[in-house]
Amino acid sequence: MNTSRILPSALFAVVLSVTAQAQGYPDKAVRVIVPFPPGGAADIVARHFTTRLSAVIGQQIIVDNRGGAGGIIGGEIASRLPADGYGLLFASSSVLSINPHLGAKAPYDVLKSFTPIVKIGDAPNVLTVHPSVPAKTVKELIVIAKAKPGALAYASNGSGTLSHLTGELFSQQAGVKMLHVPYKGAAPATIDTVAGNVSVLFAAYPSVSAQVRAGRLKALAVTSAKRIAIAPELPAVAETIKGFESSQWWGLYGPAGLPAPIVDRLNAAGNKVLASDDIKKALALDGAEPSGGTPAALAAYHKADYEKWGKVIAKANIRE
Repeated sequence: MNTSRILPSALFAVVLSVTAQAQGYPDKAVRVIVPFPPGGAADIVARHFTTRLSAVIGQQIIVDNRGGAGGIIGGEIASRLPADGYGLLFASSSVLSINPHLGAKAPYDVLKSFTPIVKIGDAPNVLTVHPSVPAKTVKELIVIAKAKPGALAYASNGSGTLSHLTGELFSQQAGVKMLHVPYKGAAPATIDTVAGNVSVLFAAYPSVSAQVRAGRLKALAVTSAKRIAIAPELPAVAETIKGFESSQWWGLYGPAGLPAPIVDRLNAAGNKVLASDDIKKALALDGAEPSGGTPAALAAYHKADYEKWGKVIAKANIRE
């Protein structure tokens, strides 16, 4: 038997099968795992995106909330789905970049168990201070913090949250020492900062925007790599600390081995959604901005983000 002819023929048959499958994709409803409970920020962004993606691909998208264990439960379910494009994962940086360095080891590899499709969006924190802090800029805040190491206290939504890690990243890159005060969520952290019990707060834009407008907090900068459309008057921290970036981000992924034609189909549809003014307005309400781009760009961004937070967490010796 001439196996040299059989193997190429078999491979060609597989390629034809995958191509045919992708050409008809999707021909039924698509399930998207959201590894968080309904009603939270990630769930809201997921529903904004999937509702519009459904219209583009011409099929119903079913959002399946599987919260718990810091996203591990939903991530494990998604990692075990068939690689056919009918089961996807709406993932966040907390699930794929931060939590793997903090808690229990996940039963999957965050860098290898999923196929990147498209980066959906980012939501930076806002660096705010109590009005009693005599700083109008990031540079002035750094000068104050360096003058009295440990005297400035910053609030966070809790140990290991993005607001906590943003404060640690800021301290490490600015070369300052501030006291971390964790709270059980954004609301009590904001209330105590407004009351002056702590001096600094890194928080999501919707959590502090009303307090800033009322003059009860001073906003110094946003933690994204560049200024954001919803608050263009605020400089980015990166304008003072080169390379600084800390944002919650979201991406659409499939299980490992998702065929390239299906990835390309979903990527094109996702980019079409993210380019629309409609999604820009919807995400802006949550202080977020759409991203888009290629699957390779998402993979590279994810890997860099994962490595960055691993170093920050290890240096600060943070544990949940």
